[in-house]
Amino acid sequence: MCGIVGYIGEQNAYPILLEGLKKLEYRGYDSAGVALLCPDELKVIKTKGEISALERKIGEGFPEGTAGVGHIRWATHGAPSDINAHPHCGCSQEFAVVHNGIIENYLNLRRWLEEEGHCFVSETDSEVLAHLVEHFFDGDLLQAVIRAVKKVEGSFAMVAVSEKEKGKLVCARKDNPLIIGLGKGENYIASDVPAFLNHTRKIYILEDGEAAVVTANNVEIYSTQGEALQKEVSEVTWNAAEAEKGGYPHFMLKEIMEQPRALRETMRGRLLREGKEFSLPELNFTPEEINSFEQVYIVACGTAYHAGLVAKYAMEKILKLPVEVDLASEFCYRDPLLNKNTLFIVISQSGETADTLAALRLARKEGQRILAITNVVGSTVAREADKVLYTWAGPEIAVASTKAYLTQIFSLYLLTYYLAQEKGNLSRDTLEEAGEALFNLPDQVETILQRAEEIRELAAYLASWESCFYIGRNLDYAVAMEGALKLKETSYIHAEAYASGELKHGPLALIVEGIPVIALVTQRSVMEKSLSNIKEIKARCGHVICFAQEGTIEFQREVDRVFYLPATLDILMPVLTVVPLQLLAYYTAVARDCPVDKPRNLAKSVTVE
Repeated sequence: MCGIVGYIGEQNAYPILLEGLKKLEYRGYDSAGVALLCPDELKVIKTKGEISALERKIGEGFPEGTAGVGHIRWATHGAPSDINAHPHCGCSQEFAVVHNGIIENYLNLRRWLEEEGHCFVSETDSEVLAHLVEHFFDGDLLQAVIRAVKKVEGSFAMVAVSEKEKGKLVCARKDNPLIIGLGKGENYIASDVPAFLNHTRKIYILEDGEAAVVTANNVEIYSTQGEALQKEVSEVTWNAAEAEKGGYPHFMLKEIMEQPRALRETMRGRLLREGKEFSLPELNFTPEEINSFEQVYIVACGTAYHAGLVAKYAMEKILKLPVEVDLASEFCYRDPLLNKNTLFIVISQSGETADTLAALRLARKEGQRILAITNVVGSTVAREADKVLYTWAGPEIAVASTKAYLTQIFSLYLLTYYLAQEKGNLSRDTLEEAGEALFNLPDQVETILQRAEEIRELAAYLASWESCFYIGRNLDYAVAMEGALKLKETSYIHAEAYASGELKHGPLALIVEGIPVIALVTQRSVMEKSLSNIKEIKARCGHVICFAQEGTIEFQREVDRVFYLPATLDILMPVLTVVPLQLLAYYTAVARDCPVDKPRNLAKSVTVE
């Protein structure tokens, strides 16, 4: 979720690039930089920190140049620093590249390029692209870019500039957005429309596998096979505020809709051969370490804690290890039973959650090996842990976490099956079945999102109530807790989650006529018992909205509404089940006219106890 801007025309490029970068700040970033094609050189200026730091570094005497690119970086490979910031150059400093995405095979490419005489200066995967373009350049920048991206495995939106061809910018994309803005005597490139919306509303939207040569007066579009293409010009009808949200009314909805992409990014390079092999090279576990684990301890807060609860069910079933999940705010005030053979996992979207950091530090004092699962490269949690598994969700703006949670549980599944693969817990057939199912989950999430209007209809009923209950058994109970949290924090409805088997131990006293009850019934092994619980609620006139797997028709006659989810392995259903619950919370909050992205009294990152 980094930000790219490019400009070529008759005006001084630097102020336009700077304006564009500021329009993309909502995407989140940790460093910024520009590359300008000046009359006598290609000038690159970049720095860690905010755009204001870049402005101070450049000062008032900014370089002259009518073409260039700019970038704000959300770190993936390599911590935030001046040297890891974009743009990246080749050895000769005659080529510069900005890049969004993840290059899976960058280590192999880097080794090959080093053998060819290239010298690298950063820790990033993106620098590989600059050296590839330089390596393949023989007088035609477009052909150099095409040859470069053919070498790349992974995702990219990239723009290349060279002082050897000053009159053009060359861009290409795969799995990351890139848009060309069409002006008069000038043209623009950006990863998102807001970057140039003040200058033009006429755009080309590049598709996967397309590249473009952009000059001041012309745009030529090609396939990455070199074939010339014809595209229709689109007109942007959004206003600036809408454009930041990609046309969505709220960041929360935008981030819910981004989840298929976030899952694919988190999967990239870790689930190989379409699910037939699990690979987590960043953890660098030795076989001795993996086989020494006797228990797993997971510590987190809020939504991340709920991700840990899902992992508990999965890990105990698959790894046959005891798993304890604790709230970070409680962990420091008890005497947990830990031993030297514990895999200690902390989960934090921001990597700065105060209670989680305190738990990490206490566990370290106790001699624990710490594995962090976080979304922010270079965060405190990432720096202080022994191992880090990053979730590639990209920046999350809305306070209510959606895509961060989904990538957390997806990462925990990847970790679980990877450990099972290395320990020999599961047969090859079972591992491949799970890998294939995980590989298909992003597409299944997309099918759910296409049915968002069905969820909006369900939300219309919830919106008039002040209380709501969520029930589920086994993994469904863990997801019910996250669903209830989403509803209460966005819509201010009092929502509680209960294990279905606990209804007779108190919660049934709260069931009154019409009260909404969200029943999650995706686990086939407990389906009959769950159906019995639903009948208990219906006998007391509760209004039951059921979420179940396709093919389980038992519920249609027993509930008021049912939403069928795509079928997958029961153990993986939390990835799918939570998506309509996120939409349900969102549409309920909208119906109640609540400030969806910024609920009262809440903050995105809790950095104090």
